[in-house]
Amino acid sequence: MSTIALTELLGAPVLEASGAQCGRVREVALSPAEDPARVSALIVRTKQGDRLLPFSAVESVDGGVRATSPVSDWPAPDAEGLFLLERDLLDQQIIDVHGRKVVRVNDVDLHPETGNGRVQLKIGSVDVGARGAVRRLLKGVVPMVALKPVLQRIPPRLIPWDFVDLIETDPARRVKLKISHERLAKLHPADIADIIERLAPDEREAVFETLDEEVAAEALEEVQPKVQKSIVESLDSERAAEIVEEMNPDAAADLLADLPEERTEEILQEMDPEPREEMTELLEFGEDTAAGRMNTEYLAVSSEATVNDAIEALRNFQGGIETVSTIYLVDERGILKGAVPLAKLVLAKSDDKLLPLSMDPLISCHAGAREREVAALFDKYNLLTLPVVDDEGVLTGVITSDDVISLLRAKL
Repeated sequence: MSTIALTELLGAPVLEASGAQCGRVREVALSPAEDPARVSALIVRTKQGDRLLPFSAVESVDGGVRATSPVSDWPAPDAEGLFLLERDLLDQQIIDVHGRKVVRVNDVDLHPETGNGRVQLKIGSVDVGARGAVRRLLKGVVPMVALKPVLQRIPPRLIPWDFVDLIETDPARRVKLKISHERLAKLHPADIADIIERLAPDEREAVFETLDEEVAAEALEEVQPKVQKSIVESLDSERAAEIVEEMNPDAAADLLADLPEERTEEILQEMDPEPREEMTELLEFGEDTAAGRMNTEYLAVSSEATVNDAIEALRNFQGGIETVSTIYLVDERGILKGAVPLAKLVLAKSDDKLLPLSMDPLISCHAGAREREVAALFDKYNLLTLPVVDDEGVLTGVITSDDVISLLRAKL
């Protein structure tokens, strides 16, 4: 049995068990909680009103729909929990997670399957090209017999249903849909950011409402500052706080500093005490200083520690991967005493002391250093990270090469 386009199925005649035509297909429904690809029912427009025809009672869909039961057995439709293909999918923007882009749905290809004496209908792919658009535009205007040869000459542009994530902007429908953004979450944060920047504001909010906080935080760090601000302002304070808490502290502080003071206070109030205190301290520094750019999550161990101690600290470290290229050594007062590149641990013995492995000279900058000075140090010494110290030499944070790249991009 060949593929059926959704627009061909919509409006198709429906015959009840007696063979008499009783109506036409008005909608095609999925029950995502049961199966996110298999059609579960058809909504049929009849003289008595709309009726829900369970697909288990469908005998065939070739040249029209034939049912195995009388129309009197079909209940009135209850759309709760149903995903309606025309209403919820046609003309909607979707994320092509395979192509890492946003596209608009022009039609849907449905694949009939026969087994155990029953017919099933599954979504095979969505049509995002001209073929689907032409089919819909000329349906009812040009006879299908004459239209099919034209459609065959238009190259299909299809996305397999498995490579699709839906953007739901209607909260009520989102509850009903229950299709997660697991595939989207597996993309690189930079790819997610590219997708998000192409969406309308309400669609951005819809994506961020469904993403895991950690994934959302990584993606938010990659988008342009103006888009960051727009997204956070659109979310409720609790959700925004959950995402901000997962961001690198320096990136989070930069973001909150760009928001209106009242909005920043709302988000801070929703944060847990420890990250709230850390964020408040960072916000006190100027954004164009080393302290304003630094990350407060870094690897530091005692200046008396061994290689084995460093490896154990590395195992338990919860911060971002960009800060683990260097392990910092501090004394009992927190004063910076050394910096050991991660690569040196590989060649050292487990009981070797770390201090002799420290880089020479030890490069650091003061918390009040200006951005230009920070960039100059990275350039001069080819640094991956730069420790930031206060007036007493206490290690207070670390600037990474990513931070410097972001700084330079902002100046372009």
